[in-house]
Amino acid sequence: MSEVGAERVRALTPDSGMQWIRDEHERVAAVRALVTGEGGWSPEPVPDLRSPLRALRVEGLSWSGPQLLSGARLLLSSRKTDDSLRDERRHRIVAAVLGPLASRLTIASQLEEQVGRTIDHDGSVKDDATPALRRLRRELRGAQGQLIKLLERTMARLEQHQAVPDMSVTVRNGRYVIPVRREARADVGGIVHDASATGNTLFVEPPAAVEFMNRIRELEAEEAREVERVLAELTDAFRPLRERLTDTLEALAELDSLYARARYAVRYDCVPAVPVAPGGTMSIHNGRHPLLLAKSEGVVPFSLTMEDGERTLLVSGPNTGGKTVLLKSVGLIAAMFQAGIPAPLGDGSSLPVFDDIFADIGDEQSIEASLSTFSAHLKNLSEILRLASGNSLVLVDELGSGTDPVEGASLGGAILEELTQRGTLTLATTHLGALKLLATEVPGVVNASLQFDEDMLAPTYRFIKGIPGRSYGLSIARRLRLPENVLQRAEERLPVGERDMASLLADLERREVELQERETATEYESEKALARLHEVTRRETAVKEREREADRQARKEARDYLLSARRDIESTIAQIKAAGAGKAEQVARDARRHVEELAESQKQAIERLDSRRTQQGGRATLRPVAVGDTVKVGTIGGAAGKVLELRQEDAVVAVGVMKLTVPLKSLTPTDAPPVEPVRIRGDLPDEDVPGELDVRGMRADEMEGIVLQAIDAAVRADMKDIRIIHGKGTGALRERVAEMLRKDTRVKGFRLAAWNEGGTGVTVAAFQ
Repeated sequence: MSEVGAERVRALTPDSGMQWIRDEHERVAAVRALVTGEGGWSPEPVPDLRSPLRALRVEGLSWSGPQLLSGARLLLSSRKTDDSLRDERRHRIVAAVLGPLASRLTIASQLEEQVGRTIDHDGSVKDDATPALRRLRRELRGAQGQLIKLLERTMARLEQHQAVPDMSVTVRNGRYVIPVRREARADVGGIVHDASATGNTLFVEPPAAVEFMNRIRELEAEEAREVERVLAELTDAFRPLRERLTDTLEALAELDSLYARARYAVRYDCVPAVPVAPGGTMSIHNGRHPLLLAKSEGVVPFSLTMEDGERTLLVSGPNTGGKTVLLKSVGLIAAMFQAGIPAPLGDGSSLPVFDDIFADIGDEQSIEASLSTFSAHLKNLSEILRLASGNSLVLVDELGSGTDPVEGASLGGAILEELTQRGTLTLATTHLGALKLLATEVPGVVNASLQFDEDMLAPTYRFIKGIPGRSYGLSIARRLRLPENVLQRAEERLPVGERDMASLLADLERREVELQERETATEYESEKALARLHEVTRRETAVKEREREADRQARKEARDYLLSARRDIESTIAQIKAAGAGKAEQVARDARRHVEELAESQKQAIERLDSRRTQQGGRATLRPVAVGDTVKVGTIGGAAGKVLELRQEDAVVAVGVMKLTVPLKSLTPTDAPPVEPVRIRGDLPDEDVPGELDVRGMRADEMEGIVLQAIDAAVRADMKDIRIIHGKGTGALRERVAEMLRKDTRVKGFRLAAWNEGGTGVTVAAFQ
């Protein structure tokens, strides 16, 4: 995000200290967690103040206005970074890993604000920086305005042959002048400061303007001295903070460097590798060439593991098969990892810490140095043999090439044998068939190849360990239609051992392809079986959930029925007592018949509910309710009524002489006739209805029936209002109560209680 941060990244070099590598990757992981965490994170701009900060060591030196602005910008970035790293969402990560960097930030808000009040955005000192500067600039602008007016009057008095067309006051050499023709020079007088390209026009400062201009010069000098004093004063305020600001700049640059590496890790899905001790096992999973990855997303990953005792990997195969890319990938991944940069690796990767990395890749022939291709390779190999240790990484491309194949193979084999015996981790590529036999002769040497499509004669870039590769030279020649007789003679010229090895390798490659196809088919079948298992599990979970919901609904309806029946019985007992001896028998018969009808209707509703639960694995198949249907009303104990009106989620139902607004989900269609209301002969006694209802702690569905019953009782008792205590909590009960009251036509209005009546924990409903 800044040049100083970019320089930090470019300066990264591999380090052989395991603790440094572990700490560096831990810091990158911490910044990656900040970047991908809640709210994200990015570093603040970091101005490059390294040179100005060093200059502060010189007493009396003053920063310029832009440099002071950069200093304020550094303080602002330090303060904002400190604030963001102290955020509660990030504090744990920062305190554990990035604490040392955060502690190096400098906070100087007063100095930051002082620069903002004094220096303008363009780096100039503001007029209001000091009273003296404000006065000087006001006088300077006034003097300049008067001088311009004087010069304009002078131009207006010029004769036509003296004036220049479209002339205006201008500035030459810092002096205000007017343009006149050359022949008017003597008449105008004054000082000539410049002339036009043709020499016909002179830029003259008239005598009357000289004194004005001298005064302006004095004011400008005073202004410059005041500006310099202001700049020196601000610079002196920064000088005591020089070392702290230098440390702050380094910390912000380091955070920027860590941020760049964290973004790289996120972009290319880099999984941190585990560092192992020098000489340990190298295991690369889903490795990708960093430079190819930056150019294209279609990079074929490779996995490479060197087991215990395996120190040399010899990769063979055709040209353009990806052997050199593999070598460079391993070298770059190792260098990036030891430089504290996340390498493009997958889960489970581990890398040993190398004390050095050697590479002999490419052609370094030179006429000036009298080096042929072979001698250039030998020069590099000589240095490798001299310096490489058992903890080094050696990469050699085209080992044994550039000379006679027999001698090249012998020399290459001896070099690999020496490095293997040292314990050096070595990766080499070759085309020489004799070197492929080295794996059978020297312990620790392993063959490998990169898969090649023989039918398409194109590389697949799939890495295969344990099998050497073929050259495919004759196959490519046959595809390019060389004469068949030439190809036959070429095959006859191949040594018997080469032909047998080529045949064996071809057979191994075919078996490898067949094995991969079988593994792919097995994985596909496993995925299908797993998908079927997940689907069955999902369906079983859905059926169980529907069964639980049906059970909850049945229990709710049964509870509502019992509550309603109990109220009816209590009301009947009160009516019998009030009716007296003469009418008690008739009242009891009517009440008994009403209770029996309620019980029978509830029994039928439960039987239908059980029948619906068993259909289609517990799914209920309710037909829709229409106007005129006879339904069971679950919220009042399953009493039967007739649907008068349908709304969005509610219905108006006539139950006896009452009209109720009830939720649609509480209605059950029935073929039974509506239950006639109980006719009570005589006056009904007054019902004792409480003025408030407490539903705290109930679920929303459990609360609905109880609230509706309370409203019914309050309306029958001709009450003006009722208090519903639902508590404050999350507000879910309050919102549901408000929704019910809003839809009930018997409710004239409702409100939250006053602060001394329970506040937002109580709703007061008033009735028509």
